Order: sequence, then structure tokens, then C-alpha cells
Amino acid sequence: MMMFEAARVVRVVRALREAGCEVWIGGGWGIDALVGRVTREHHDLDLMHRAEQEPVVIATLEAAGYAEVEGVVPGRPARFVMAGPGEIDLHPLRFAPDGSATQPADDRGGVFTYPAAAFVTGMIEGVSVHCLSAAQQVSFHQGYRPRERDLHDMARLRETFGIETHF
Repeated sequence: MMMFEAARVVRVVRALREAGCEVWIGGGWGIDALVGRVTREHHDLDLMHRAEQEPVVIATLEAAGYAEVEGVVPGRPARFVMAGPGEIDLHPLRFAPDGSATQPADDRGGVFTYPAAAFVTGMIEGVSVHCLSAAQQVSFHQGYRPRERDLHDMARLRETFGIETHF
């Protein structure tokens, strides 16, 4: 599997910004953005995006050499994946007037919630990027058996922010 390196993250985020898209980095890269340094290898990039901007997000990523992967589970409406020079896992968000957001969790009406405070900034290669907060990252790392990278990521949040995590 191809590595997703920091320079590629910055290029993707810049291309989307230049196209007028607002995105937030989650997952492992989101944790590294919060910590302000690369702490491990990454195989993909998790991006949350405004659902209404999705056509522009897709067109921008297609222009950068990405194509949507069919048969991803779970897939739409919760998320979709685009592959090219690396893999990007995209999560559509619908924002409320108070700055909070929801993401479809399944095709039965379930949702993931994001409080307004979940949307913060971090740094990757000295570039300011939008990402998910430490609290939101901890919330999303619950309810499943942690993998080695999950243990690593939660340890970085504990070290950096002095917060408690459940593993």
C-alpha cells in the first residue's frame, strides 16, 4: 500500500482550499496535525468536507489524479474513498447554524455528531490546516478493539494535551 506523506497532504488540502472547499483532517493525519509533527507512517488521508461542496471536492481530486473507488464498505452516504497518488477517505458533513455538524453513519438515518468545538486548526509541515479536535478524535476512537496505530495515536494525544483516553 502506498504511503500518504506530509507533502501530499499539504498539496491536497491546498488544492481543495484554492477550489473554495472547506475540509478538516481527521484520523491519523488529524492527530499528527494536532501534535504538530509526523508521528507515524500513514496509508490514507481522512477528510471531512461540507456536503454541499462535494461536487467541487470530487472534481478537484479528479483533476489531481484521484478516482472514486466502488464497493467501499461502509460506503455512501457515510463516506466514500478516492484513490490515486494515495487514498483519501471522504466524509460529508451537514452544518447547523451553530457550527455543529452531522455525518450520515449509515443508510438508515443514523448520524455521527460533531459539536462546533470539534473544528480546530493544526499544523502539517509548518502549514496551518483545519482538523478535528483532540476531544473529537478521542470520541471517534471508542467502541472498537484498538489497532496498534490507534494505541499510538491516543498516546500522542495524552502526551501532548494531558487528556484521558479510554485506551
